Amino acid sequence: MNTPEGCDKSRINIISIQLEDYFQVGAFKELIDQSQWYRFEQRVQRNVQKTLQLLKRHEIKATFFVSGWIAERSPEIVRNVAEQGHEIASKGYDNLSIRQMSPERFRDDLERAREVLERASGTRVLGYRVARGWFNPGDLWALDVLAEEGYAYDSSVRPLFRQYAGQPWRRCVHKHIHGEHQIWEVPVSSRRFLGFDLPIAGGNYIRQFPHTLMSREVGKWMKTQDHPFVMYFHVWELDSEQPKIRSVSYVTKLRHYRNLGKLNWILEDYFKRYRFTSIADYLKLDLDAHHAAAPSAIVDHAPTSALQGVHRAASEVSNHAGSRTTASHMPPRHRDPVTIVIPCYNEESILPYLANTLESVRKSLGDDFDLSFVFVDDGSADGTWESLNRIFGTLPGVTLLRHDANRGVTAAILTGTREAKTEIVCSIDCDCTYDPHELAAMIPLLTPGVDLVTASPYHPRGSVRNVPAWRLTLSRGASFLYRQVLQQKLYTYTSCFRVFRRSAILNLSVKRTGFLGVAEIIGQLDLQGSRIVEHPTTLAVRVFGFSKMRTLWTIVGHLGLLQDLLRKRLADRYRQRRSSPAGESTPHHVPMLVDTTNSGGTIA
Repeated sequence: MNTPEGCDKSRINIISIQLEDYFQVGAFKELIDQSQWYRFEQRVQRNVQKTLQLLKRHEIKATFFVSGWIAERSPEIVRNVAEQGHEIASKGYDNLSIRQMSPERFRDDLERAREVLERASGTRVLGYRVARGWFNPGDLWALDVLAEEGYAYDSSVRPLFRQYAGQPWRRCVHKHIHGEHQIWEVPVSSRRFLGFDLPIAGGNYIRQFPHTLMSREVGKWMKTQDHPFVMYFHVWELDSEQPKIRSVSYVTKLRHYRNLGKLNWILEDYFKRYRFTSIADYLKLDLDAHHAAAPSAIVDHAPTSALQGVHRAASEVSNHAGSRTTASHMPPRHRDPVTIVIPCYNEESILPYLANTLESVRKSLGDDFDLSFVFVDDGSADGTWESLNRIFGTLPGVTLLRHDANRGVTAAILTGTREAKTEIVCSIDCDCTYDPHELAAMIPLLTPGVDLVTASPYHPRGSVRNVPAWRLTLSRGASFLYRQVLQQKLYTYTSCFRVFRRSAILNLSVKRTGFLGVAEIIGQLDLQGSRIVEHPTTLAVRVFGFSKMRTLWTIVGHLGLLQDLLRKRLADRYRQRRSSPAGESTPHHVPMLVDTTNSGGTIA
């Protein structure tokens, strides 16, 4: 390819790169909590490799802003970037915006991130960019803290509109003075139009606007400014095949996914035209490794807070009257056998997410329960069956079953229950809209005399997060109607997330095989006098794929089921009265419903 017109390799410009995975971006912060990051398919390593190859082709050294969270869990990625001559800088640890932190918490976040980054990279960390958002004029106190903590520069300012209209120097690389301390500010480049600052140098802006327009504005900067052009992008922006998170707004989808395939060739064009380097190289900073922690100090930490405190010592040593007992001589700990049934229908996209979640569940619950898993592919039309075999097929304690045609979620749960070899069976949603770790609290509630424990987001101590209003209205409305018909006054009748006795469920004659069957099971147990317990929990919106529920059909179905249950209850009451001796009244038995949030108490 010929050298592009307007090529200017005489001046040095700055390129920085945000090293984060696709699910860690601020646009998803309301949907995905940091505590759930471990569940997602990790694609950051392949995207970093793609980025490093791009930089190597153009002989460019860049600044990589990395979070402490990634450095702690994947130090080899950070080490690889540093070994190829690129700068490692801090993006904080807790993935917060500056407005979520006090000066004290900000200082602690800086220290924690710097420690793990320097351990991972073997180099000094002298630069910072805020993890979420940008510094507004009211946030510039953070520069004072950064200067006090020995940081050489910050790159958290993005001039937008008239934020810094009265401080025009903040549009370009400048020095911030704080008493006897000083720090460089390296703002993202923008163009001024009719008195407004418009960013032209970020990956999102480059993707969203026509390249001809953006390239012309960059060219104007090069001709009119003596300061370096400061550009950035995220490694996930080079990944057009990343999993699509569905339950976000249209604007967020547009912002995150639009033109992902475009950025690579645009960067190629800019890198051919202009000369770029890292911030540290531009400012001539010394990143000598002798100022950082030794590489040998790198620790491979657990991937999620859900695992903290789970792993116990393999052996214990205690001295009693001079005697010594080791774990090898202790009797084996009894673990209750439990089967977890997971119905799957067209869930290919979510199976990696499910696999990471269940691995954490297995480790968390493994000390107390002997877990086995039954996956039931309910006649999926996508690659669910092939993915189930690839991801779970060789794991111990796993059984894979398949329906020839789609029969419904209840039919899949019953198929898995029949296959179970344990009396205690759990059913969970494949999309993990309920956290399966809650089973640790739910299984012990299946005490003698209790046949079923159900998760209850609509309980006063339960909660919902980002769930569509139509789904809440339907579920709460259905629960209200079921309370009028059934004896046990539950808050939630429609949850698939349950713990139950295998014998109790298989003795039922369930007619409805879809979502309605989930409520029918509770209805039949209630009418035969079984005891049911609710466990307050949180229901979240699914992050991948689509709900399989047909709303109108489900509403009509619930009304039909309610009619059948009411008819059966009235018929049972009539038979009881007919069978009672004349003049005697038969006491109507109402099973006790335990409120699991108040030990020993009842709510009905």
